[in-house]
Amino acid sequence: MKTHNNFDEKFEFTGSAKTWSLVALVAGAICIVIGFVLGGVHVERMFSNLLLMSYYMVCVCTAGVFFLAYQYAAQAGWSASLIRIPQAFAKVLPIASLILILVVTAGLFTHHEVIFEGKKQMVPYLYASWATHGLTIVGDHNYNAVIAGKAPFLTIGFFYGFLVVFLGAYSYFGYALTKCSTDEDTEGGMRNYDKSFALACTFLVIFGFTFPIFAFGTIMSLEAHWFSTMFGWYNLAAMHVSGLAIIALVIVLLKKKGNFLWLSENHLHSLGKMIFGFSIFWTYVWFAQFFLTWYANIPEESVYFFKRWEPEYKWWFWLNIVMNFLSPLLLLMSRDAKRLTNRMMWTCILLIAGHWLDYYLMIMPGTVVENRGFGVEEIGSFIAFAGLFTFLMLTALSRFKSLVPKKHPFLQESLHHHI
Repeated sequence: MKTHNNFDEKFEFTGSAKTWSLVALVAGAICIVIGFVLGGVHVERMFSNLLLMSYYMVCVCTAGVFFLAYQYAAQAGWSASLIRIPQAFAKVLPIASLILILVVTAGLFTHHEVIFEGKKQMVPYLYASWATHGLTIVGDHNYNAVIAGKAPFLTIGFFYGFLVVFLGAYSYFGYALTKCSTDEDTEGGMRNYDKSFALACTFLVIFGFTFPIFAFGTIMSLEAHWFSTMFGWYNLAAMHVSGLAIIALVIVLLKKKGNFLWLSENHLHSLGKMIFGFSIFWTYVWFAQFFLTWYANIPEESVYFFKRWEPEYKWWFWLNIVMNFLSPLLLLMSRDAKRLTNRMMWTCILLIAGHWLDYYLMIMPGTVVENRGFGVEEIGSFIAFAGLFTFLMLTALSRFKSLVPKKHPFLQESLHHHI
């Protein structure tokens, strides 16, 4: 695009971007197969990594819908010319949701043998802390009074119920907001924008109440004895920062390839402020959850962090804070830093890796008996899902008739955004 008045630019998903995304997908899939073929603890780690990456992918796609919703609800103008990118995330969400459901299904219904209290028993690879047979049956040798008390929530039916209903709702709102935007380009007028505003407000209310429950069930229930009322907001902060970082990274990389040239350092500055602010919020929730648990020193609460202070995790535990708090704090604090393309690009890459580590620490200590560090399971699953997300997202982006929402009522404000 030579000027920002050329509103007919389309994105063509060809060349090296398409090739490398497919190469990553295939190479990662081969590594995943190798992980399962190796057997034993490798299978256990493979299931955990597939859960990690499918959950991460769902969170990033949901962050796209969340971004669209609060931009419409706030009637923000600055973001109008870049909304095709979070709309592409929203279009990938149904596929990401299906993958997550398939992963948790495989982990729930595939069992392996473990030795617990000197006895051999068969437990599922995922959610063994509540899905193992007999935990809620009085008189059974596996009976657990704590899990039995949580039985109304920790059941297969309820688990699948909230997964399907919540992810289905998020996918619907993502589809509806995207459709209103594309219809707006054809019809003009304010009808679709007004509809988007109503959809956004409705979504935000539903999302605010349901996302913590989604995080409780999908991730916190991996260690069902432990609970934290802050865990849902902690996940919300991680989800939002990850999504914003990937949105900003996509903008930077596509601008380097000659797309979205109407987006300036002012748009990056606005995204940078949001990444910086929500990284601080993530740190606040992380510290509040950690500090209150440490201060109270109640065994049923402190056991969660005790696991993460074992030698194989302690280094990663503190690196998590460095990557997700100190890095954005030091790299993005100044005004100029948020306007430097390469600074933003590397900060976003660092945060994407940092929140992968964040999810790793949420999942691995509760699902893997013996941690042997990073291997083919971690590398393969990350590469596979990175390639899959890139391929699906850029394919969705290429199907828009225009990269600019041509009849968005605040388009001119966005094109002339200056701070």
